[in-house]
Amino acid sequence: MREILLTGSGITIADIVAIARGDATVEASDAVRERMIAARRILEGAAATGQQIYGMNTGLGANLKTAVTGDFEAFQLQLIRGRGMAVGEALPRDATRAVIAARLSMLALGGSGISLPVFEALLAMLNAGVHPVMPSIGSIGAGDLVLLSAMARALVGEGKAEYRGIVYPANEALELAGIAPASLQPKDGISLLNASAVSAGRGALVLHDAKRLLDAQRQAAALSFEGLAGNPLILSPAIQRARPAVGQAEEASRLLQMLEGSTLFDASAAIQDPLSLRCLAPIHGALADALSKAIEAVEIELNAAADNPVVLLEEQQVLSSGNFQTPALSLAFETLGLAVAQTAAASAARFIQLTGSGRNGLPRYLSPLGGPSAGFVPMQKTVAALMADIRHKANPVMLDFLAVSEGVEDHATQSSLAVRKLGEMLELWRLITACEMLAAAQAVDQRPGHRCGAETKRTHAFVRGLAPVMTEDRSLGEDVAVLASRLFDEQYGE
Repeated sequence: MREILLTGSGITIADIVAIARGDATVEASDAVRERMIAARRILEGAAATGQQIYGMNTGLGANLKTAVTGDFEAFQLQLIRGRGMAVGEALPRDATRAVIAARLSMLALGGSGISLPVFEALLAMLNAGVHPVMPSIGSIGAGDLVLLSAMARALVGEGKAEYRGIVYPANEALELAGIAPASLQPKDGISLLNASAVSAGRGALVLHDAKRLLDAQRQAAALSFEGLAGNPLILSPAIQRARPAVGQAEEASRLLQMLEGSTLFDASAAIQDPLSLRCLAPIHGALADALSKAIEAVEIELNAAADNPVVLLEEQQVLSSGNFQTPALSLAFETLGLAVAQTAAASAARFIQLTGSGRNGLPRYLSPLGGPSAGFVPMQKTVAALMADIRHKANPVMLDFLAVSEGVEDHATQSSLAVRKLGEMLELWRLITACEMLAAAQAVDQRPGHRCGAETKRTHAFVRGLAPVMTEDRSLGEDVAVLASRLFDEQYGE
């Protein structure tokens, strides 16, 4: 089994995916533990001087000016219990593991001042496969405190947790896994809660899926190029050099490679194809660029001390910070959502071209029967419905917030919501991509004598291995569902 070593830097989306979906174990380096011990010493020293430290000897949010002078350990329990306000469907297992892994990665920098035993307990809980039941709604992006409360409470034996497929009271799940509930020291509660670990962890999984789906979309688009008898000259390197937009040349090169060996290069092609075909390189290039920027934004969060207050080891200080705020992360996901919507719209447009009245010699509705045969045309409604849903979810949400906590928290980023809605968009886009791929394969089958390129031939074979050619009207929805479920197979994955 793979092991991921936390060092305080270098954690990638691939690492989070390995932990979340591959059950990779997590270990912390000796340097991480030494850094935590040093940070804890700085934190306790600052508190001993009488310094006000948010969430350690003061209340939170609207209670900022309320001093905590009594039982500091009891206050940390009160703190995590009092933030258990999340509602909605629980996060799935892989997302929960990604969230815990993300928080561990952030804590490894030492900026939280968390006590080493509590860090070790969280690490042990993840490696043992004890997964808190975490409701999914309750973050406005100014940290994910309300959502992370379930993780913190499970760590001390409260709430519920899944272990080996069964949900137990958290204390029972910990006992079955051989883990003692953690005892929180001063500031440990807020150290567990005050970060954007849900946005970053869940975001890592969404971006991993987006990357794989872009690969599948490339395959579908290339097969549509074959089916629509597109003009491959539009992909020539000289055209891309004339407008060196980010990602455009790379995407054109990918498509040319997929089409290599096709009879398209031997045929007399149309002067200009529809924009959804002719402009594939700039459309996909813009999406690839947005995806790259979103990956960068998430990996910054995974390797950052996004704590408030933050312990600054070199300066030997504890200061309040705004590092938990994630406008760059939200903007990256909002931008990526728009790029996904653009790409899905192009896919939908190609589907309409493929299944319409007949273009470049294709039979009407891709039906070999003709006459009253409906062929693929009823599926245009399905694609239009999917696209409408994507368009709705592409609307930005990062400006939708209210001032809360008596005006103390008067700005938010909605990063968790931006991540969640992009994940929902991907499922819709996956279905549109499957629709396009199925129609493109049918179009290729209606071109006697046409020879696909080596890669598009493999894509066609992939489709035909799951769905036979349509020779008479039949229900195609089941074919689309099966095809969509298999788009992440090896040849469409990493």
